[in-house]
This record gives sequence, C-alpha cells and structure tokens, in this order.
Amino acid sequence: MKTAIIGAGNMGGSIARGLAKGSIIPASDITISNPSQDKLDALAAEFPALHTTHDNQEAVNGAALVIFAVKPWLIKSVLRELKLKSKQILISVAAGISFEELAQSVAEKEMTMFRIIPNTAISEMESMTLIASRNATKEQEQLMLDVFNQMGISMLLPEEKFAAATALTSCGIAYVLKYIQAAMQAGIETGLTPHDSMRMVAQTMKGAAQLILNNNTHPSVEIDKVCTPGGITIKGINELEHAGYSSAIINAIKKSV
Repeated sequence: MKTAIIGAGNMGGSIARGLAKGSIIPASDITISNPSQDKLDALAAEFPALHTTHDNQEAVNGAALVIFAVKPWLIKSVLRELKLKSKQILISVAAGISFEELAQSVAEKEMTMFRIIPNTAISEMESMTLIASRNATKEQEQLMLDVFNQMGISMLLPEEKFAAATALTSCGIAYVLKYIQAAMQAGIETGLTPHDSMRMVAQTMKGAAQLILNNNTHPSVEIDKVCTPGGITIKGINELEHAGYSSAIINAIKKSV
C-alpha cells in the first residue's frame, strides 16, 4: 500500500520507522518528504528501500495513505499547496487541528480523513495512539488500528473526546516521566547511583503497566497486594495522599485538556 509521509521530524521519522518495521506496509511502499536532507539520509541509512524526496507533491502522487506529520501551525499551508485526490486517505498528526479545519484546506472536502495522536513512545514501538475518523468505512478504521497497533496500542475515539484523551496520553507521558525523575532523585538521596536508580524506577513502572494491561485488573487491586498491614508501602502511600498526590495528578491532567 503506497504511503506518503510529509515531515521527517521526531514524529514523522518515528512513524516511518514503525511502518517500515511492521508487516502491513513495506519500506519500499513508503515515500517520506522533508525540506532538509540530514533527516532523510538518516532514515535511508536505516531502511534503504524507503524513498525520500524534498517535493511534497511527488511524495503524495499515487499514494493511498498520506500522513501529515508537520507542526500544527504549518499543516494548513502545506495542505493548500498539494493536489490530493478524493480516493486518497488523509491522516493528520497535527494536534488541535480539527477535521473541519482540515477539510477547509483541501479541494476534496469529503475525502476520508483520520486524526492520529501518538505519544513520543512511538519511537520505541510503545505508543498509546488515539485515532478519530471522518467519512471512513469500518474497513478503513480497522486498517488504521492495525497499522498503529504495530507501534504500541491504538484506540478509536470520537473527535470530541480527543482533548481529554490527549491529556492522558500525549501530555500524560511527561507526567509519568516526572515521577521517574522524582523517584530517581529520592534513590540518589538514599545512597543509590543515578543510573541504578533510573533503571530500577523505569523497570518498576514498566512492570506496573504490564500488570494492568496483561491482566485487565485495576490499580487499587494491585496496590492492595503490596500494602500489607503495618508495612512500609502503606506508610508511603498514605504520605503521598497527605501531600495531595492524587489531586495533583488529576489537576495536572485537567489543566492539559
């Protein structure tokens, strides 16, 4: 399936790498366009079968999927410069740009569109990717889920839920990293090395996530398993709550919506 990616920055490059590593779209079917050469060279060195260009129109000609991984303030001008066909599927990674705004920037107003919001873990094939559709069939929606499930987990949502979901996933990864940073600092203060502290906390968070994802359990259930009566964990949990830990997280996420 011929696929064009406009933009080879962090997100566009990560999507290109993820697609090329997957089984649905081979690297030979991918063309990525970018104004500067260095990022294209880096991608071509990793995946020699991948096609690169500086010409956005050249990239989209003949492509079934056209992925726009440019900054939100650039996407409208980039779209207006291109001649897209109604049979092509437009996929936008630009946060905050609605379907209505995208439609106003293309000649084919009723073409099939998807909005995709990955998070930065897509570079590790571990993204939580949000997907919304406009004028798409069930088969096209399933294709998008299959494509982005190769790079982590994807979820189909109505567009009006995107702001709240983005706060949990795209912004939320920073809050998770902030916990790792804080716990790492505590480890250093109590005598551990920075490197050892970082690995311990990161693996602990990865394990906690796998408990939830693999067992469809609830955080409260897993917390109860660790909090033995009179034990050290419940003392720490209570200290977090006394300091407003849960409220701080809730307020941070609400602020990001």
